[in-house]
Amino acid sequence: MSNLTNNRLNITATPAQISAVKAAYQTILTNLPFLLGLTTEERSSLPAIDVSNKAFTEDAISAGVNNAGLLPSYVSPAGMQTDLTLFTQLDELIALHNQVGERMQDTQLLAGSEAYVGALTLYKLFASAAEAGIAGSDSIYAQLKQRFAGQGGTGNPPTNPEG
Repeated sequence: MSNLTNNRLNITATPAQISAVKAAYQTILTNLPFLLGLTTEERSSLPAIDVSNKAFTEDAISAGVNNAGLLPSYVSPAGMQTDLTLFTQLDELIALHNQVGERMQDTQLLAGSEAYVGALTLYKLFASAAEAGIAGSDSIYAQLKQRFAGQGGTGNPPTNPEG
């Protein structure tokens, strides 16, 4: 079991901090009103640009812009360039978003882990107290035992949760 004295987190966000972060997300949505959502089917069916085909896309658009006379009038290399520019702009923002999101997820994982490890320790302590006949501990242990038995989590439960 983890060392209970190695508590890397001991803080909560203030309501003002949560409000400010929510406002920041709203600011993003306000400043990028063209952001949209796709269905799962749309996401899986669209051809995606990646490192290997981005250079091809850039070259094809450049050839189209520089040789517009060879293309039918309904083809717009300028429109394609606009799409590619937005792709590049969003690529930078998505990288930043992913970094922040990963730190949020890591912090949430650590906070939850520390709380769960502490709860497991309390469970063992109440089990020991109930076994020793400490008044009032048996009902607490019974309640925790019932909840502990119903868990299906992926954490590492104590090897002997009874004591």
